[in-house]
Amino acid sequence: MIQCAAMACPVYLRCPGGRRVRAFTLIELLVVIAVIAILAALLLPALSRAKEASRSIKCRDNLHQLQLCWQMYADDYQGVLVPNDWIATEIGSGDQNTTQMSWCEGDARTNNDPTNIQDGLLYPYNTQTAIYHCPSDLSTIEDAYGNLLPQLRNRSYNMSQSVNGYGFDVTNSAVDPPSAVDVTQPCYQKYSSITNPPSQLFVFIDENEGTLEDDQFGYPCPWVQFGTQEYWWDMPSNRHSQGANLSFADGHVEHWSWQAPMLPDNPPNYIQFIPPGGMPDWVRVGNAMRIVPLDGVTAF
Repeated sequence: MIQCAAMACPVYLRCPGGRRVRAFTLIELLVVIAVIAILAALLLPALSRAKEASRSIKCRDNLHQLQLCWQMYADDYQGVLVPNDWIATEIGSGDQNTTQMSWCEGDARTNNDPTNIQDGLLYPYNTQTAIYHCPSDLSTIEDAYGNLLPQLRNRSYNMSQSVNGYGFDVTNSAVDPPSAVDVTQPCYQKYSSITNPPSQLFVFIDENEGTLEDDQFGYPCPWVQFGTQEYWWDMPSNRHSQGANLSFADGHVEHWSWQAPMLPDNPPNYIQFIPPGGMPDWVRVGNAMRIVPLDGVTAF
């Protein structure tokens, strides 16, 4: 009789009562482990996508809650939109041009407590500070020297300059008088003054952590050029499967996917050049803010 290798031969265990039960061989156990590993490798990406989809849904719910606050404020003040006026002269400079009361205040990069949210004009309409933070935003606050700290930021969202934003270009205000921006880019003060279809005018946006600082999402004006190249002042988020969430003046919320990744090239500077293939995204966001539409060929 030929004796087989121990690892390939079946092994029998004697159970109480004398009955024998066949056990797994080592090879069979290894096969089972390999199959489990393969299944895990197949399932983990799907589980990761499902988890991100859940976070994106929560982000859209946050924006819906903020949008309700925005509408309730207007209802309480005869249609006047909440001020959107806490503006930094230059991203990363720390030099604030205007610090009057606004829907939200403070510097999202450095605020280590929710005080600036609680001091904002929308806070009384919903006192949950968590609705100001996207669950997919893992960026942390900085100290005065730009060193990252372990604490997550308190805010992930900004409000479009077009909805009662600060009506002047303040980028070069240190050397030039501020210029009015609302010829091509409106700063609607009342809901009744909105000329864009409300369903196409965004209010809140999930902003990129690389550009978020003040509370206003700004967009370059015709006379503010960096050579001949278009660029972002504030860049949308890239968190949600290369996309961002936006709320609109009629109350609905949408997820927008981008044709090119929104990756800031030199944060936290206020100029972010448009990445290759990103012009359609830049035009799409601009047209949801402006009176004079963009066509993607001749920007201004």
